[in-house]
Order: sequence, then structure tokens, then C-alpha cells
Amino acid sequence: MDDLLLLVHRMPYPPNKGDKIRSWHLLKHLAQRYRVHLATFVDDPDDWQHVPTVQAVCASAHFAPLSPRAARVRSLGAVLRNRSLSYDYYRDAGLQGWVNQAMQQHGINRIVVFSSPMAQYAEAWPQARRIVDFCDVDSDKWRQYAERKPWPASALFGYEASRLLRYERKIAGAFDASLFVSAPEAELFRTLAPESAARTGWFSNGVDTAYFAPGEFANPYAAADKVLVFCGAMDYWPNVDAVQWFASEVLPPLRARDPAVRFAVVGARPSAEVQALAAQPGITVTGTVPDVRPYVAHAALSVAPLRVARGIQNKVLEAMAMAKAVLVTPQALEGIDAGIGRELLLADDAQQWLAAAGAALAGPPAGLAAIGQAARARVLAAYSWDARLAPLDRMIDPPAAQDAGAAPALWTPA
Repeated sequence: MDDLLLLVHRMPYPPNKGDKIRSWHLLKHLAQRYRVHLATFVDDPDDWQHVPTVQAVCASAHFAPLSPRAARVRSLGAVLRNRSLSYDYYRDAGLQGWVNQAMQQHGINRIVVFSSPMAQYAEAWPQARRIVDFCDVDSDKWRQYAERKPWPASALFGYEASRLLRYERKIAGAFDASLFVSAPEAELFRTLAPESAARTGWFSNGVDTAYFAPGEFANPYAAADKVLVFCGAMDYWPNVDAVQWFASEVLPPLRARDPAVRFAVVGARPSAEVQALAAQPGITVTGTVPDVRPYVAHAALSVAPLRVARGIQNKVLEAMAMAKAVLVTPQALEGIDAGIGRELLLADDAQQWLAAAGAALAGPPAGLAAIGQAARARVLAAYSWDARLAPLDRMIDPPAAQDAGAAPALWTPA
């Protein structure tokens, strides 16, 4: 096997949140084809116990400790250097030294970067074939944050949006291919970085359909409850915003119609704002759970009321894989090819959500069950990880006859 360097901003295991799900399957896919040398950060003390699991997949690995609080403070120095806060947040001399040594020792000529700030560690190796998986257009996410946050946060987020986009464009211009999680994300980046449009492509996330499948799970809810469930990392601001909006604008009128309706917020590290929702009638905030599947399996409906979103939502695909009907906003639908009304449900503003959720809960259970079965069939047909990742091999090792300056990253997965 040939050697390959993989740079990931957060240790890919356990795959318990969106970016780690994608990076873990990416690592496993690459490890079947290359001797993978992994450099990554560990930003959660609980993750250190999983280092042996990751090491077992790699030829070598470097795990750099990262304190989010210290990194946030350090990143503010980027303002003095007129560069992205994210760049300095993930700047580490020890990790750069390990990368340089690994590149020289193993003669590595292939580099895959996961998340734009990690590209800084590959900039010194232009002779290698370099692929960057941006996942999302993070600069546009910061722009959306700036629009929704009050000053002075809006000013800081606006600064980061402009500086990160500048860096994203620099990397895309220098690397061999720039990849995103969905066609809309790739198209957005083409408009923001037209000079790199010919080398911009995408591959969607997949789902572990054997794990996320209908099954016999103990019911975590009261028998008479009609539960709407939201799953996600609950310290992530778009998720926080989503559940706050739902709890304020949609849930109260739903419960006025039917007091049996409840809202379950399932996910690790709930912020203070999320924890406060538990005081509202009809809301349960679980915090970390050992397995989200029982909460999805026994819910009446899975909901994704995201108003700010970038890329594809794993929580939606996973619920669909479990044959659960899902109600989503247009933002949460991005990158998911599914039939509206047949394979999932769609609503935009509060009135649409109230109407859609109310009709789903009041209708015959067989109707939601049919949508759930169709949703699982869609995921099985189109969202297996093997199918989604297979085109990546052509990005890393393009056919010899292909012009090195051509557009190897342009494809649309089936």
C-alpha cells in the first residue's frame, strides 16, 4: 500500500456527531486502500479513551490535545494578524512538526484534509496531491451567525466570515480538488470562489443502515405520550436556535390542541439555554444518552426545525434509516434527495410547522409508518457509505490519462 496523510480537526472517533461521522467513515475508507498517517486534535477529554480504536486503523497517528477555552482565547490573536480565527484556533507547532517528519520519513505524496483550518499543515507540501474536504462552506455559516447575533458578536462573526472565505479561496486555488457535502454547498462555493470552480465537487454523507435500522428498543417515553424528537449536539448554536424556536413558536399551540404532545431534546452537552427549556411544560432535555435509537424509534415524529444549517444533516438521514417520518425545514433538507410528502415532510415558518405537525399527529399512524418505510428505502438505495465514498478514490488517484489541471472533483453520486 502507498502512504497517505490525513489531517482532521477533531478526532474521528467516536462517530457521535456530524463531522465525526463523516471523518470516521472517511478514515475507514482510506485505510482500506492506503497506509494512513493521521494527525488530529482531541478537544473532548472523554475521547482519549478511544485513541487505541483510531490507532488500530492507522499506520501512525498523532493526537494533539486542544482546550476549546484556551483555543478561543488564542484565536483572538488572529485579529492582529488579519487572518481567520479558525486558523489560529487550530494552530499547533507540535502537530506541524509531526506532519513534516511523517511526510519526509514515509515519502508521502497524497494528502487529504478534512476541514479548512487543517489545510495549514499541508501548505508546505505543494508537490503532493492535495485534496481538501471542506464539508460545508464554513465562511457562509459565520455570515449567517453575524446576521442573527447582536453586536459585538455580529462584528466578530462578520470578521471571521470574510477572513475565512479569503483562506478558503486561497486553499481551493492551491489544492488539486475541493470537496463539499452536497451539491448546493459546492455550487455556493463556486459562486464565492469562481476561480476554483473547475476543481470543486462534492460527495454526500452516508448512513450506517445496519446500525440505524428499525428494531426492538425499550421505550424511554410514557406510553400515552406523542413525542416529537430532536437529536443533535446541543452545544452547537444552530441546534440550540432550532429547539428554542420550536419550543417557543410551534410546541405551545400543538400542546393546546393535544396535551399528550411532548418535545424530547436528545443530545450531549446541552447549553444553559437548552437546559432551561426543560422547565417548560411538555419538554424533556436528556443530555448525553448511551444510544439515541430508542428515542427515535418510539417518537411519533422526528423533527429538524433548523433555521441555520450548512451541508447535509446526519440526524435526518439517520431517522429516515430507522423508518421514522421526519419533518424538516428547507435548510435541513439541503443535500437530501427525498420525495416531499412521500419520504419526508417539509415546513418552513411556524404556521406551516403547526399545520404539518398537527396533521401528522392527528392522522392515522399508518400514514406516518408508510412515510417512514419509504424513507428507509430511499436511504438504502442512495445513502450507503460505500457508494458515497467510492468516487473519492478517483480524486486521490486520477486516471493517468487525465490532465492534471482538469476537474477530477466534479461528480454527482448516484
